Amino acid sequence: MRSAIDSAGRVVIPKALRVRLGLEEGRVVEIREHDGHIEIESAATPMSLARRAGGRVAVPAEELPTLTDDLVRATIERTRR
Repeated sequence: MRSAIDSAGRVVIPKALRVRLGLEEGRVVEIREHDGHIEIESAATPMSLARRAGGRVAVPAEELPTLTDDLVRATIERTRR
């Protein structure tokens, strides 16, 4: 796939690729240079540890979508490609 850089330095990620990777509007990404290539990756969700019954658990700093069967299936299919 090809895209162009506009005068503000923005690059449009083609829709088919955004859909396949689950990149939605507002999603935070990490951008870095590695060996002359640009790498774009979904940013990790900030977490903190909290004490709960039975031990410590990771708690996201922001509300995450409810984990449904459909979401799990879609994620599995996306990672198999």
